[in-house]
Amino acid sequence: MTALRHRDFRRLWLAGLISDTGDWLLLVALPILVYQRTQSTLQTAFAFLVELGPAVLLGPLAGRLADRVDRRRLLVAVVLAQAAALVPLLVSSALPVLYAVIATEAALVALFAPAKNALLPALVPDGELVSANALVGLNQNLGRLAGGPLGGLLLAVGDLRAIVLADLVTFLTAAALIAGIGARPAPARAKTAARAPLGRIRLALAVAALAGIAQGIFVVLFVVWVARELGGGATETGLLRGVQAVGAIAAGVLLAVLRRTPGPAVLIPAGAGAFGLLSVAVWNGPVVTTALPVYVALFVLVGVPGLVMVTGLVSHLQRVAGEGARGRVFGIFGAVYDGASGLGMLAAGLLGDRLGIMPILNTQAALYLAAGLLFVLGRQSSSSSVENALASSAAKATPTTAMPT
Repeated sequence: MTALRHRDFRRLWLAGLISDTGDWLLLVALPILVYQRTQSTLQTAFAFLVELGPAVLLGPLAGRLADRVDRRRLLVAVVLAQAAALVPLLVSSALPVLYAVIATEAALVALFAPAKNALLPALVPDGELVSANALVGLNQNLGRLAGGPLGGLLLAVGDLRAIVLADLVTFLTAAALIAGIGARPAPARAKTAARAPLGRIRLALAVAALAGIAQGIFVVLFVVWVARELGGGATETGLLRGVQAVGAIAAGVLLAVLRRTPGPAVLIPAGAGAFGLLSVAVWNGPVVTTALPVYVALFVLVGVPGLVMVTGLVSHLQRVAGEGARGRVFGIFGAVYDGASGLGMLAAGLLGDRLGIMPILNTQAALYLAAGLLFVLGRQSSSSSVENALASSAAKATPTTAMPT
């Protein structure tokens, strides 16, 4: 974990771990509270849509902001605003207040992510970028593993105020850690934005769109698949979702400790391809067996390629986007992925009953395979274009000599 040797990255990583844990406290507790207040699955689903909307709408604007200001100060301001946005929950847990807090927190997360991803390459050498992103993915899954169950537990044994106070502590601690990162000037947008190779950025965004649609389908149909194909209920659903974090954590540790980490050119297609193949095995497995331990093992494995693919995508975009364009690139990246996830959710909801869940789930697996193949083919095409351009430039630069008479 060589990236952790760098003080500023270590502070950003630890702040992320703490704030991610706090985020998951709230992500789990608020939808549960909405359902307890309304007893309505529609209202609960609306809570998830309220959470998704700001990321799609604000992503590009958030990216522009991250390219214009000191990213460290922006991160501190966002985290402090996240803490302030929780205060109304200490006074009221009425439904409009819950929705307002969910929307505000989601909007602030949309501001945080592009700035964090754009700042990270300035904190570690390029050779440690993949390792650093793997560690970020690791702490996100550790935060989910710790914060999710803790949020449910605090809601069960106490009340919403206990969760709010715990979350306030995580945000204030994270703000203090980020404030201690060494100051860096605002990015020189005008000099570097035009240098970003748009073809490679678009390729990564296309992969993210396919993966986002697949994730949206999964979110909607996974619960139905567990009930219909495995005969399971809430316990089995929670267990299978939870153990994915185990595989992701293992993958994050492995990528972080490898002395020579594979680059994005390997991680993206390998992660997407393995994700697709494992999904085929999972969805069609009940034809052979419905034994729960088999699916626990498979879902542990599913967590591995997910982290590998995302680590590759983030590292790829950090490298190909210029310093002054990274914020905008990651703002668009988040909006594309979340927007595609929404489309996947909508498609699954509309087509699941009409076509049956199995054709839709097998399509979901095929989307990951298509994403991996698209990246390989797109990268080869991009490399060929660059080589042709260099050859053309070299030919133009070579002086011609006249034939002797």
